[in-house]
Amino acid sequence: MKTIKTVQTIVISVAALTFVGTPGYAYSRKVKDACSADYSSLCGKYKQGSSELRRCFESNRRVLSRDCVEALVNAGDVPARYLRSR
Repeated sequence: MKTIKTVQTIVISVAALTFVGTPGYAYSRKVKDACSADYSSLCGKYKQGSSELRRCFESNRRVLSRDCVEALVNAGDVPARYLRSR
């Protein structure tokens, strides 16, 4: 039983370190910070990371804050042309 618990702890720790240590995590944090107000006011009913949220942001891209759009562009989530169309 102790061995199973140790293995579970190791797997969880490695998974957490892998996620936190990736560049994607840094972008996700930046996007979350930059887009939190837009998320709350426009798309708060959708689960973060869901395809519904992505579609909501897409359909509202013209009213998203510039900071949010810049963060999304920098993260590679949307094309740079979204900044030019503002």
